[in-house]
Amino acid sequence: MERHKKCKKVVRMIDYKNYSKKIVCQTPIEVIPTNNTEFSIIPTVKRYFYIPVANINVTNGVTIPANLFYNDDGSPTIEFMNFSPNGYANLYINALMQEGGMYEVSTNSLTISPANAIIYARTPIIVELLSFSTKLI
Repeated sequence: MERHKKCKKVVRMIDYKNYSKKIVCQTPIEVIPTNNTEFSIIPTVKRYFYIPVANINVTNGVTIPANLFYNDDGSPTIEFMNFSPNGYANLYINALMQEGGMYEVSTNSLTISPANAIIYARTPIIVELLSFSTKLI
């Protein structure tokens, strides 16, 4: 069977104090045709928590190693779960979801792009990773 790639287009509009910004994200989605149409989609969700003990200046960007985070069980983390190619990552700083283009998550670290900001000590930083797999029924 032939594989097809579709492109999912997401458009978000931001209006903050008369400032409008249009963000267009394009995510390729691979569609694999199958003769057996009965299958389950299985999500896997992992969350990682970090509370810095000192202020983090993000002016030049910052990289936070994965081993500084704790997982849902409260156990130390060695590395983040691999969520590619069928998943995505969310970053929450002080319980607010951040824009996707502001950060990058690898198995070893979280990298936050340069911004004119400070993440203050004791501000929760949460990385949420979701991946999806399929299982034939």
